[in-house]
Amino acid sequence: MLAPGLTAEDQIQDYFALCVACHHASVATFVPTDVDSKIRGLLWRESRDPDVLRPMLALALEAQKWALDGISTRVCRDVSGHDGEHWSVLAGALGRFLELGDTESADAARTAINKEIAREEAIFAAVSKEPGAEIDLLKVVMSLAHNRGDLTQGLSFWTKTPATRPELDEYAERGKFAAAVKMYQATGMSAEGHRHYPLRPVKALRRSAELLLPLSPFLDEWGGKVARLPELADVMEALVAGCRKIEGQQGYYRALAGIREADSRAFDVAAKAMSNGARKDLRDPELRKRMDVPRASFESMMRKRARAAMLT
Repeated sequence: MLAPGLTAEDQIQDYFALCVACHHASVATFVPTDVDSKIRGLLWRESRDPDVLRPMLALALEAQKWALDGISTRVCRDVSGHDGEHWSVLAGALGRFLELGDTESADAARTAINKEIAREEAIFAAVSKEPGAEIDLLKVVMSLAHNRGDLTQGLSFWTKTPATRPELDEYAERGKFAAAVKMYQATGMSAEGHRHYPLRPVKALRRSAELLLPLSPFLDEWGGKVARLPELADVMEALVAGCRKIEGQQGYYRALAGIREADSRAFDVAAKAMSNGARKDLRDPELRKRMDVPRASFESMMRKRARAAMLT
């Protein structure tokens, strides 16, 4: 990218590739890179020459095939938030090629987006009909709601012209995932989010891919993994802070329950090593009440919420 002799166009393409790779590798970790606006919009506007932008589109299409091994555990039934991250980039490409009149490239981007929307809709429909799959259904719903937001973000960079307005209107409707988003909201999954700011400062959580956070609120098993960390007090303090700051979420309570279930002695030792304020918060009756709910009971409650949401 910085080699002598490269043209400005070469540098745009290489910088775009770097940003896409960094985003893919980090977006589901505790330290995501902040390049969303670049790969969804800004870098597509660095040139008006379709010949410069077409290699970027080729990379964006290829990136849909990149593996998630070691960089994300937020996958269920072959659906993940990465799918939305990738099609938001393709949405940026589609808007730019429509604006520039490159119909062939626009068709390639549009086809990829439509194919992915159809794939995710089909998975949601199939899991919805599968008996006993309510937990997986809620995880899929979480990813679909996230992906819907990413598509909207990609579209937000479009210049509104006669060529782009019809497509904007179509995707505003087609990308709704209305049934999934309705369940996402009705079951309380919308409170869980995916950014997890309270956990980002805890460096111990970045040590291994084994510690990557799965889809919340189903964090009991993850809590069992972090219970083995020497820095458990730091993790628990961050979880307690998250319980206090993020209204309506349940995942951090489940993580604390998972820690205690895996090693109650380590839980107690870590609790004593936390700051005075965190220890006080950990003793809060409401926090304890939520943390004391057994995993089986919690998941049974979430299954009931999912079934009720399907009937409304």
